[in-house]
Amino acid sequence: MPFTAHSKTATKQQLDPLLPGYSFNAHLVAGLTPIEAGGHLDFFIDRRPGMKGFILNLTLQGEGIIYHGDQHIRCQQGDMLLFPPGEVHHYGRHPEAAEWYHQWVYFRPRAYWQEWLTWPAVFGKTGHYRPDEVSMPVMARLFSEIVAVGQQRGRYQELLGMNLLEQLLIRRAEALSASRHQPIDSRILAVCQHIVENLADRDLTVARLAQHACLSASRLSHLFRQQLGVSVLAWREDQRISRARLLLSTTRMPVAAVACNVGFEDQLYFSRVFRKCTGVSPSEFRADCEVEWREKTGG
Repeated sequence: MPFTAHSKTATKQQLDPLLPGYSFNAHLVAGLTPIEAGGHLDFFIDRRPGMKGFILNLTLQGEGIIYHGDQHIRCQQGDMLLFPPGEVHHYGRHPEAAEWYHQWVYFRPRAYWQEWLTWPAVFGKTGHYRPDEVSMPVMARLFSEIVAVGQQRGRYQELLGMNLLEQLLIRRAEALSASRHQPIDSRILAVCQHIVENLADRDLTVARLAQHACLSASRLSHLFRQQLGVSVLAWREDQRISRARLLLSTTRMPVAAVACNVGFEDQLYFSRVFRKCTGVSPSEFRADCEVEWREKTGG
């Protein structure tokens, strides 16, 4: 199917963007795209509607760049990106790099893979994962085996590729689980403690928390997500809503006072966040708690 490919020097039509050309009607297709500056593959992929399946991309060498509206991310050796169905595909060799060699797998997942396909997004729904030094050799080997099987013909090649891909996704889940069970960095614990003890502080920003932990904001964000699996702000919000639930269920404190007590200056904004997290408004939550209490006590 024709598509428009953009480059810095010209706009041209490419019928087979991943030469020598692949059919995407199968459940799994894999390949290697060796892009070199000025070469016949040196153009930008621009699929605005995305694709019907997932694409998993691993940078082997050089550097690529992925665009999403006015945002972008540079892809370096070891970076893995996951594009879900319908996600914009707009990427190519980074203009400052001499090359971008990347392996890719296009696939339609098995139904029970859903848990393994929820990756932290860098923008839109594009997921990102960078294996650590222990996991990287295993991931790279599995990826290469998937690509090798994908180039072969035979009755069982697609099934073998799907099984290898399943191993790769499980290995990633396993690596993340192991990292979360490692002892938590004392600086991350200190940040968590500071948040819990100062929930009413409206200035619990990443920058302020990083200063408290003697870390840069980017380093704190990276360590926090690596060790706890969520962002600093998401964890802070969860603590605030948990405290709000406790106050609403055990005190007669007005909703506005509860909001202020957990760091929300705007009661309407607090109500929106509370509903988003619990499915009900603060007033509805309190009313439900009162009904439950009467039923338990017979009052």
